[in-house]
Amino acid sequence: MKSYKVFITETLQMEVDIEAKSRSEAVEIAERNWNNSDYILDADHFKGVTFEAEKPVRKREYER
Repeated sequence: MKSYKVFITETLQMEVDIEAKSRSEAVEIAERNWNNSDYILDADHFKGVTFEAEKPVRKREYER
């Protein structure tokens, strides 16, 4: 048997309307609001999942 590290990545997404002077300002406002917990993403916002595995980890001969 070999040991593999597998990474599971879930993607959540929420759409919010932001009034701002520019696109970058809108992103800053959204990030600030998110940091202030104004937006809570949960299972209802699930958009997908990916699975990736690294190459196998070889165990040294002296390890048991």
